[in-house]
Amino acid sequence: MSKQDADHAINQAALEYHAKPVPGKLAIALTKPAETQSDLALAYTPGVAEPVRRIADNPEDAYLYTGKGNLVAVITDGTAVLGLGNTGALAGKPVMEGKALLFKHFADIDVFDIEVDAEHPQEFIETVMRIAPTFGGINLEDIAAPHCFEIEQALIEQLDIPVFHDDQHGTAIIIAAGLLNALELQGKTLENARIVVIGAGAAGIASIRLLCSMGAHRDNILAIDREGVIHTGRQDLNPYKWGVAADTDRRTLAEAMDGADVVIGVSGPELITPEMLASMAPKPIVFALSNPVPEIRPEIAAGVRDDLIMATGRSDYPNQVNNVLGFPFIFRGALDARACCINDAMQIAAVNALKDLTHEAVPQQVLDAYGLESLAYGPDYIIPKPLDERLREHVAPAVMQAAIDSGVAKDGIGG
Repeated sequence: MSKQDADHAINQAALEYHAKPVPGKLAIALTKPAETQSDLALAYTPGVAEPVRRIADNPEDAYLYTGKGNLVAVITDGTAVLGLGNTGALAGKPVMEGKALLFKHFADIDVFDIEVDAEHPQEFIETVMRIAPTFGGINLEDIAAPHCFEIEQALIEQLDIPVFHDDQHGTAIIIAAGLLNALELQGKTLENARIVVIGAGAAGIASIRLLCSMGAHRDNILAIDREGVIHTGRQDLNPYKWGVAADTDRRTLAEAMDGADVVIGVSGPELITPEMLASMAPKPIVFALSNPVPEIRPEIAAGVRDDLIMATGRSDYPNQVNNVLGFPFIFRGALDARACCINDAMQIAAVNALKDLTHEAVPQQVLDAYGLESLAYGPDYIIPKPLDERLREHVAPAVMQAAIDSGVAKDGIGG
């Protein structure tokens, strides 16, 4: 079968999957009986009046008498949908439903997907603010940079429930977990590593911020956008890019990669040449995360360097950086703690839980799920597999405990 025929077959299968037996990937299920007159009297009038009165007197009682505490909004404006760009809000709905499926399957979290037609960030912010009382948490998704930074920060400041832009922090958390293990295997440290980040959108900037909060030296990180190295001499930088600008004489990607220990690509296909890879320091680490075509293909990279550790965003290569390793369990921990936010401590707890899980013996369930005979911590296994059932029991409690320890959990939880 040709690649064109294979792509056509996959596309048709995807359309069938989404259309049948009923359109879409979500439905609402009842959690209470509705079989008798008594049931209906409790579910609606007159019985429903009593929880209404309780919540009016004490808004926290919404967590006792409604589904708010296990309900997350997955919200987009459709401006950066997967690798398809600005498709508009409605066309982003299949992705938001897919995110809802993952939340429910992996962490038993209920989701309403919400697609917002908003031309300006302030319109989007105001919409989310008005509907926020419905939810226990807000997952922002597929919102283009730089507006995603403004939107998330405004909502974090104004809401008392967790707000999390997964394209920023979810990606950064998985990158950081894999990178810590790769550095250990290569005999390097985060504090001393020279790091190049290709792409200065949501994921790239969030990754730099998280790595710095975990000990990376800001002077050791060079960020790259379409104009080259983001340096302090440039006059075209928005405030978010200025925050990752370096004082350096290097100007091109090739110059930035010369002698680098790590390159993290969250940008576009085939941007790293064999010559650039060859110029990196001994025992390099390459995270080529562009999908479906990485910044450099693993088979090409392996032909240039036999001392590298590599990760991609694809499931058909080792070390897939996949956000499903993080967001369901991060929200599970945040909801269980009744946290008012997802702070740096909670994100770092998720990083360390993922990192540490990779060091444990891999159960047979994971081997069977991936058709493997064996799997152990090493160059081809630096982050857990997405279908590892231990993720929830490792990541969610770590996030919950970090929320308690850092003082953002609801009073009385964990005490």
